Amino acid sequence: MRTSRFSCPCLFFLLLLLVAPQESLSQIWTPVLKWQHGGCYSSWCETGWYSSPAVADLDNDGTMEVVAATYSIFILNGVNGELIKKIDPPGGRAWPDVVLADLDDDGSREIITAHGSGYLHVLDQRGEGIWSRQPISSELRGLSVSDLDNDSSLEIIVTGAVSSKTNTWIYEHDGTLRTGWPQLSSDLGYAYGTFNDTAAVGDLNGDGDSEVIVPSDVHYICAYYDDGSHIQSNLIYGDKTWGQVGVWESLATELRGWGYCNGVRDESYRTNFAHGAGAIADMNGDGQPEIVVTGNVYDCETYSSKYTGLYLFNADRSRFQDTTFDWQTTPLNTGAPLTEDYNTIENAIPNPAVADLDGDGLQETLFPSYDGRLHAFWLDKTEHGNWPFSVYSSSEGVYRFASEPIIVDLDNNGSAEVIFTSWVQKESNLTGKLHILDHLGNVLHELLLPDGFGSANWNGSLAAPTIANIDNDSDMELVINTAHSGVVAYDLPDTSLARILWGTGRGSYHRSGVPYSDLSKCPADCSGDGQVSSADLAIFASSFGSFNCAGAECSGDADRDRDVDAADLAEIAASLGRTNCL
Repeated sequence: MRTSRFSCPCLFFLLLLLVAPQESLSQIWTPVLKWQHGGCYSSWCETGWYSSPAVADLDNDGTMEVVAATYSIFILNGVNGELIKKIDPPGGRAWPDVVLADLDDDGSREIITAHGSGYLHVLDQRGEGIWSRQPISSELRGLSVSDLDNDSSLEIIVTGAVSSKTNTWIYEHDGTLRTGWPQLSSDLGYAYGTFNDTAAVGDLNGDGDSEVIVPSDVHYICAYYDDGSHIQSNLIYGDKTWGQVGVWESLATELRGWGYCNGVRDESYRTNFAHGAGAIADMNGDGQPEIVVTGNVYDCETYSSKYTGLYLFNADRSRFQDTTFDWQTTPLNTGAPLTEDYNTIENAIPNPAVADLDGDGLQETLFPSYDGRLHAFWLDKTEHGNWPFSVYSSSEGVYRFASEPIIVDLDNNGSAEVIFTSWVQKESNLTGKLHILDHLGNVLHELLLPDGFGSANWNGSLAAPTIANIDNDSDMELVINTAHSGVVAYDLPDTSLARILWGTGRGSYHRSGVPYSDLSKCPADCSGDGQVSSADLAIFASSFGSFNCAGAECSGDADRDRDVDAADLAEIAASLGRTNCL
């Protein structure tokens, strides 16, 4: 006799969820400090940089671990922040986010970090070394993983702060340098060092393989197929690859291929991507991904920085345009730099985060800037509500910058909250803040981060926060890698129905600049927390009955057919208990 995949108690519980009234959460509660000084020593902490932490049950014992990198790598107990293991690999500072991924598809996650002096390290889930590589002697600033060739194993992409056009290396899961790499290795483009985690990696053409987009310290962006060959640009630019088309503010100058650099704006404003970064997402919901890139618009006559530019490109490098939205021209004059001197305050890094803030099915782009503000652009090229939001006040007399944000619908009401941190000028003896804003840029909460521990004369957090359930209660927590108070965790009360849209640095623990939802192997993970649990059932129940839905109305649509119905319930029930959805 064939038996049902639903046990009677499970079915009863699922039916109860559907008929029970769903509580409407109308308040975003103040975060509560859970623990601090994670990974610190008795009187000081290693400096934390732009590296966002990761969370997982590494040893499959039912409790979550936090993995963070400063110079050392720390594995911490999620419940109380206590040190489980400290690893001191060669290389020094870890600039890019920690990667957690199952590289070889064996069911166990690996820990991947990139460091100074060109070191790449792959550790097993216990923190023991598997292999290391040192492609360069300069610092590795970029790190991500992706299944480039759709063979179920992940490749590792690293980029470096080099003085050379060769800035990108790709390794197979076993440490073998991938055929066709490193790049750039020809005259089919222009490139230089990457001085941030700039690359974006994703499937641009729907063939199952991933492409690699690498902005760098020039006014060009290189784009490669998985074998290292160059992606051609649209014929409007002539017979050129992506990397042979310069990025100018003026499309007319860009199409010509050069500017006079004579002080006339159209001939002189172009964009450098030393710190600029990319993301890949379907911005308008038509099934075709776009490439989002930020960069420093400067005058090529005087080399003075003007503002952070935001660009949307199609897969063929042409500027994005549909019947409603036109990015042939871009947002202008987003804000002049307060300072670019990292001796005064550590640099603002304009990593873009992409999510649907208002639940209308269209994606917005958020990024921090050297103007001391966090920006949020809708597809109409404007900033709505109270955006941009400034963390800097001239009356205070010190500089403050914002981190890359994460984007989460904390109360599952269809509109997302924006969560980020800030840091402060050196020698100010002040600290940065934890900020939570609503989707229109209104302040919900601002909390001072802990003071620097030891002799530090400033504090804050340069890295994007990470949201995860680190203690197996019903609610989410924030994990923050601070500059001088170690790893810090906050409880987020009443967030059991939270939907994570962009939940950590660069979008996911793959750090590829692609939203987690586009990478997840678990369609039933409605919450976006990397596993299928009762939280996903609750989110399904809250949206049950939505038909021909779009945006936030589809939060429980596990099978992606735009109806939230019994088929979605079956999908979730069949996947209950699954973890490691990346």
